[in-house]
Amino acid sequence: MPVVVLGVTGCIGAYKACEVLRELQRREVDVHVVMTAAATRFVSPMTFEALSRHPVFHDQFALGVNGEIRHVSLADEADLLLVAPATANIIGKLARGIADDALSTLSLATRAPVVVAPAMNVHMFGHPAVLENLEILRGRGVRVVEPGSGYLACGWLGKGRLAEVGEIVDAAMAALARRHDLEGETVLVTAGPTVEDIDPVRYVSNRSSGRMGYSLAEAARDRGAKVVLVSGPTSLPAPWGVDVVPVRSADEMQRAVGERVGPATVVVAAAAVADYRPAAKRGSKLKKSGRRLTLELVRTPDILKQLGKARSRRLLVGFAAETEDLLRHAAKKLAAKNLDLVVANDVTVPGAGFESLTNAVWLLRRDGSRSEVPLVAKRQVAERILDEVVALRKGARG
Repeated sequence: MPVVVLGVTGCIGAYKACEVLRELQRREVDVHVVMTAAATRFVSPMTFEALSRHPVFHDQFALGVNGEIRHVSLADEADLLLVAPATANIIGKLARGIADDALSTLSLATRAPVVVAPAMNVHMFGHPAVLENLEILRGRGVRVVEPGSGYLACGWLGKGRLAEVGEIVDAAMAALARRHDLEGETVLVTAGPTVEDIDPVRYVSNRSSGRMGYSLAEAARDRGAKVVLVSGPTSLPAPWGVDVVPVRSADEMQRAVGERVGPATVVVAAAAVADYRPAAKRGSKLKKSGRRLTLELVRTPDILKQLGKARSRRLLVGFAAETEDLLRHAAKKLAAKNLDLVVANDVTVPGAGFESLTNAVWLLRRDGSRSEVPLVAKRQVAERILDEVVALRKGARG
């Protein structure tokens, strides 16, 4: 039976959390409740304890059975953290990593997926700080169940009312199902740029930040896959629970992929591999002079094309970053490299290029079908790509 930790915060919508709890139980979910101090002013802990048949956690300094540290033990048990209702205060804490009570501390300790259902005054919900915090959470893969519009408890009319119970529970169940849909898969992800040295000081590279590949690795890990991340140089922290293999050049990436691709059932090639490298690396710094400098470049190995030639039951996903005629170039790459899926994006679109936190892509499949993913956080794009991977793997097994 899956375990959902239901976080309840202090607003008038807290009473609806009782209905959320009961509906989750009807769907055979074991629910544990964590309350903020403000939440206890609206609904008593005794109510949730009676409904859940578990002690309610609201004092972060209280020890559990046998002296266990409850915010850690409960965080480990959770298959999902659902915060409903989520006030502006808790949204800010979750986004900024503040841990000063039972719920916010548990949220940092858990590695389960997170769903939040905001509820607040219409003007609070529209405040730039709240919108920014929600965007931060979305970027980390947190599912936000949008509030409804209508007459609010404060007397204002607008967006901010807690979403309907059925909508919240459906989002929670979808998150629970998604958590396990890549179990048994080994996913190899390439990410970041490659760096092709000219001399000990200078090099040829590109503007890839690695964020898309890292988001894919983290999302695949959270959905139950064993993940290997072969990464060119980036400033991003190594994701926990992922086997990270750092490389520098295209040749190094080719070797690393070749050594680790054997067990992989899925390869997602998100790296921006340099197409050319200097014909020879100089052993000392190239000194400038008044003369024109000509740099001879040679082709780097086409890692994805080599994988496509050695086809197996492995699923291959490639990326096409283009500046013009996006879909035609992406379709050509899909066929030329014998791929199952191509993720295509126009890097000239604001917010969808290199170094951005967001992306907008097209997904092109072998059967000629295609679908568009609008501009959203890269983690959300990653989830959409993995939805396609799951569907394609199920089709291959069928």
